[in-house]
Amino acid sequence: MEPEAQVALNLVRAINAHDPNRILAIMSSRPVFFDSLGASVSGRPQMRRAWVGYFGMVPDYRIEVNQVLVAGSLVALLGWASGTYSTDGKLRRKNRWKTPAAWTARVKRGRVLEWRVYADNEPIRRLMRAASE
Repeated sequence: MEPEAQVALNLVRAINAHDPNRILAIMSSRPVFFDSLGASVSGRPQMRRAWVGYFGMVPDYRIEVNQVLVAGSLVALLGWASGTYSTDGKLRRKNRWKTPAAWTARVKRGRVLEWRVYADNEPIRRLMRAASE
């Protein structure tokens, strides 16, 4: 397996472990994250806050990778994202979601410079709307 793919998969393992410290250890000194709605987060402190916040909202968030493609420094991961939307830390079965997803990682010198998510957000957005009603 190409080293760039291994770095991207290490990031997936850190995300699945819900470990912001491990996530940041794999990211570059100036990481950039783009979510599937086009919003971005850059910088280490902002990245930490974003992951801590997301893991608070989806405590069991998980990435399942089924295919890895590498083109130079770009790694594409194809699979599924899943989790349980929670407003209070409790995992209620009715708030569980799963959606097809893809991710790209731009890797340089063994670190992820950029992480992008491509996924249908409607499953979790539906749960968020229902919780606010």
